[in-house]
Amino acid sequence: MMHLLNFKELSGRQIVEIVDKGIEVKRHPERYRSSLDGKTLAMIFQKTSTRTRVSFEVAMTQMGGHAIYMDWRATNFTIADIYDETQYLSRNVDCILARMLRHSDLQVMAKASRVPVINGCDEKYHPTQVIADLITIKEKKGRLDGVKLVYVGVHNNVCNSLIEACTKVGMEITTVTPIFNEPSRDEGLLEEAKRTGLWRSTLNLKEAIKDADFVYTDTWIDMEFFSDPRYAEERERRMKIMMPYQINRENMAESKAWIMHDMPIHRGYEISPDMIEDSRSIIYEQSENRLYSAKAVILKVLGFY
Repeated sequence: MMHLLNFKELSGRQIVEIVDKGIEVKRHPERYRSSLDGKTLAMIFQKTSTRTRVSFEVAMTQMGGHAIYMDWRATNFTIADIYDETQYLSRNVDCILARMLRHSDLQVMAKASRVPVINGCDEKYHPTQVIADLITIKEKKGRLDGVKLVYVGVHNNVCNSLIEACTKVGMEITTVTPIFNEPSRDEGLLEEAKRTGLWRSTLNLKEAIKDADFVYTDTWIDMEFFSDPRYAEERERRMKIMMPYQINRENMAESKAWIMHDMPIHRGYEISPDMIEDSRSIIYEQSENRLYSAKAVILKVLGFY
């Protein structure tokens, strides 16, 4: 049985296989309309979601299956042991998608589950997002090997998964991350990436992006804290540090790179509004590809390829 909690158990070849399946499903949806006939996906969300929920629910419907949306607060996961509740849930469904606050809790779910568990985002990793990112990149460049991507922002869960996936598939990734989100820290992942020679980190934004194929940014504030008044002081601190690294016309003046953002976007913070609609922006294509990432991941963990 295969879980997808991060990319640690996958080779570069296996990651590319999932990416290629996403592209194939996108091009030939009719071939997969009944692939998941009779299958049910449980989707449990401890955090808010737009793209992850929509993409996985639509993916199940379009491939003939069924998805159950479960708000964490409306379940007995809030009052019982995660292990016990997962044992029950996994006896009713064919697959579980979980968006959790803590990766350690997701690991408990995977240990308890009788069916595959997919990480729909936690504080350390976001693998399904990065599969969509690689689909987008391969569609634009026709390949992944040798492509240059620059990630600009806070070192977070998405940054971790980008580093892990890119270095495994042969992409060069540079991270420009003045702030490290400590709950996301995974020293083992970073040490492994360093050994590949494909990852480097710098604070020189303009130097990093001048020959990049893609420039990728993300929110500076975790989604659960952005509007939280208790986080206001930390939010202001981050804004002061990060504003010089905003993706805007001035910073992108010497670059012809495509512009990526995994959404949700905070306009005027990590990216200026005009750059979202710039001719170099592929943000909405990237977000659309979450659907094909979801399809490819579900088919993979259920053993269809």
